[in-house]
Amino acid sequence: MGKRFTGVDADLPHVVIIGGGFGGIAAARGLRRAPCRITLIDEKNYHLFQPLLYQVATASLSPADIATPIRGMFREQSNVRVVLGRVTGVASATREVLLGQARISYDYLVLAPGARHSYFGRDDWAPFAPGLKRLEDATDIRRRLLLAFEEAENNDDAEKRRGWLTFVIVGGGPTGVELAGAIAELARHGLDREFRSIEPASARVLLVQSAPRLLPTFPEALSADASRALLKLGVEVQLKRKVDQVDAEGVVIGGERIRARTVLWAAGVTASAAGQWLQTDTDATGRLKVGPALTLPGMDDVFAIGDTAMVEAWRGGPVPGLAPAAKQGGYYVAKVITARLADRAPPSPFRYRHFGNLATIGRQAAVVEFGPLQFRGPLAWWIWGAAHITFLVGARNRVTVMLEWLWAYLTFRRSTRLITDGR
Repeated sequence: MGKRFTGVDADLPHVVIIGGGFGGIAAARGLRRAPCRITLIDEKNYHLFQPLLYQVATASLSPADIATPIRGMFREQSNVRVVLGRVTGVASATREVLLGQARISYDYLVLAPGARHSYFGRDDWAPFAPGLKRLEDATDIRRRLLLAFEEAENNDDAEKRRGWLTFVIVGGGPTGVELAGAIAELARHGLDREFRSIEPASARVLLVQSAPRLLPTFPEALSADASRALLKLGVEVQLKRKVDQVDAEGVVIGGERIRARTVLWAAGVTASAAGQWLQTDTDATGRLKVGPALTLPGMDDVFAIGDTAMVEAWRGGPVPGLAPAAKQGGYYVAKVITARLADRAPPSPFRYRHFGNLATIGRQAAVVEFGPLQFRGPLAWWIWGAAHITFLVGARNRVTVMLEWLWAYLTFRRSTRLITDGR
């Protein structure tokens, strides 16, 4: 029999972390040797590797390949307690986190609940243009994509068939670019010779971007490379175009109606409800404004990291909403809390270290920026793959993803083309 868990000293300072994403996990791990007890709260029982979420959505990987149970991650860290629950508020006056009727008191609170989709005031578009932030989003998009080809196969009306075979992705950041490339490859290679009434390769894939170029955070030369790679795959790239309407029949762009039964949203995000929990000021996207120690003004015991925080700690401006930024924020907060518990001087103000940008377009096509170094094409594609394998959580996930990618590379086939119930 295994050793019975007896818990930790209840008199130790209590650190409550909301969110089991990159930032929350990093904060908990950073406190593994600190004299404190930790409660990690999340609505899901797993940590999600979001950078590969689009591959679940496009039938390249299964959900289990990019998700790891949180409890398993802290099996050997006895000062962590995991709570599965939905936070409904924070009572800062009494230092309590609210989970419905339940309350969890804290000495230090770390807010890392992540972000959700933003439709820029048009939430009525959400049912027709799903975004991609959760596993449920990915499996729903996969169902919509695969069903579109099935509906086209079974429909004799040419106009309706074109609608089913037209895919519109709104937003030209990394998620939009990767979705567009993956859908084009699925249509042109992954479904080859599997249908009798339609030719999947005839599918129309449009990527709509309101900005003058794709991948605005990348160097301009790499943005141009990404556009060329997408065009080579057959993706129609429309720049400086804004979406006027989204409905069940498609989209209206610049007054032009495009019939498309599958529209995907990758145009924007907004922060979680943390600002509402604390009744405090946020920026335009809902992020909490924090100081150089990642604490809220007037609340030195409350920290915010990742997509939840707005801190000017990178090149004189805000830190980007990227996984490395969330992880760095989590480890930094752990250092601050550890220093306070030991009555030591605090670390120097938080500064984000940017290691680069990566985006893949398709087979043997990617763009990578590491400071002054820029890579494109096959070499960038291999670098992108190696980086993602390295940062996946768990040996099982790394091996499984490598084997899936190897299979797809050798056969041009996707092994997870399952249409599951989206209800």
